[in-house]
Amino acid sequence: MDLNSASLNFRSIARALTLVENELSGSEELLKSMEFDNKCRVIGITGPPGAGKSTLVSALVNELLTDGKKVAVLAIDPTSPFNFGSLLGDRIRMAAHFNNPDVFIRSLATRGALGGLSAKTIEMTDVLRAAGFDYVLIETVGVGQSEVEIAGLADVTVVILVPEAGDEIQHLKSGLMEIADIFVVNKADRPGAGTFANNLEKMIGAKSGTHPPVLKTSAAQSEGIHELAAEIKEVGLTENIRRNLLMTEKAYRLIQQKKMKSIDKKKLRQDIAEALYSEKFNLYSFVDTYV
Repeated sequence: MDLNSASLNFRSIARALTLVENELSGSEELLKSMEFDNKCRVIGITGPPGAGKSTLVSALVNELLTDGKKVAVLAIDPTSPFNFGSLLGDRIRMAAHFNNPDVFIRSLATRGALGGLSAKTIEMTDVLRAAGFDYVLIETVGVGQSEVEIAGLADVTVVILVPEAGDEIQHLKSGLMEIADIFVVNKADRPGAGTFANNLEKMIGAKSGTHPPVLKTSAAQSEGIHELAAEIKEVGLTENIRRNLLMTEKAYRLIQQKKMKSIDKKKLRQDIAEALYSEKFNLYSFVDTYV
């Protein structure tokens, strides 16, 4: 399949993504043959659960569709550690875009990646970049390290917070505070939003020595979205030094995936279940022999 000639044929793009996601025959050849348009901007949208990320992404897509732009959304959902299934629940918030010929939406399960981002996220993002979209939006699950990891994948990282986090702002992970290119206080129509935004500005200035913009939005009412889109367009492309570091992180994850490919998690569960019957079971000895 020649992705570079797909010319935003959504069926071809969907097939390419399925090929890569499930590691079907021809996926390696496809990945190695891809050519990238550096004009495509990858935007990471992250933040804690309940921040309204899906609603904000839907509103942001509307704003980015100006001037004939094409937008792809890769929505990452958590994978259950018990049934290996993905929730894929809140895509209904983007239902208004399903029939838009300029918008492509795809959900991706984390496949148990500890941080919420798997090597498949990197590969599928690159498929969308190579397909010719102007923007690729990645919405993370907002758990674990995924907030920090998204910075290794995106040209622009947007961190979404809500006024209710005001009492917890001092406990936010320093990594989350450092990776953002733009902070957004969503649901800004709620009480305390202004105070929270001011405190956030002071905090990020003290922590990082820089001042990423802090914007207020109310995604459900599409308020502040125009300003957010304008700020995203203004953020410069990643500097060479940072891009080198980010590309190293991407390469590390892809190498890690290849090294781990022989480990079947379902079989691992079965082997663990059998090993547990032994009175002398030791997890570290088990892991050592398993590897």
